[in-house]
Amino acid sequence: MIAHLRGTLIHKQPGHAILEAAGVGYDVTITIPTYTALPAVGAQASLHIHTQVREDLIALFGFLERDEKRLFERLINVTGVGPKLAITLLSGLSAERVVTAIRGQDHASLTRIPGVGKKLAERLVLELKDKLDDFATAPAPSALHGAAVEDVLSALTNLGYQRPAAEKAIQHAVEKEAALAADFDGLFRAALKVIR
Repeated sequence: MIAHLRGTLIHKQPGHAILEAAGVGYDVTITIPTYTALPAVGAQASLHIHTQVREDLIALFGFLERDEKRLFERLINVTGVGPKLAITLLSGLSAERVVTAIRGQDHASLTRIPGVGKKLAERLVLELKDKLDDFATAPAPSALHGAAVEDVLSALTNLGYQRPAAEKAIQHAVEKEAALAADFDGLFRAALKVIR
């Protein structure tokens, strides 16, 4: 069972990385937050690994943060959630946001993820809400609320940007100039400059 890999990053793209360790290149499925946090190709990297073994396949799922791996392993124990859907969930929402949504029974946030319908969101909450006490959650940034912020987030995701990247860009723009939080046009332009 492979639980951790450290080596040279020889390829990365959203959702996928190849890490060479001891002369062997390991093909690893990764989340978007892990992809964005990985160093440049050619640099040393290490990933926490979940190994899935089936009759016809050995699949590796890699995470930069141990908590993200632990949450992934809880998610795949929920009926109807396979590894691919768990990766999609953790790519669309940060681990902290997934934990917050499940604890807060926020079905709306969960159903924004492709492949998560109302029934599955309810099942996630029902099966996991009492099993996530060992996860710390960061409070949501206070400046990131309001109609302008939500509209800019919606506009950026509609343009094809990943939700976590769009949220970071908006947060960065608001941290630079707090007044932008109430100004759709200004915030949209500022967030676009950050995200590009």
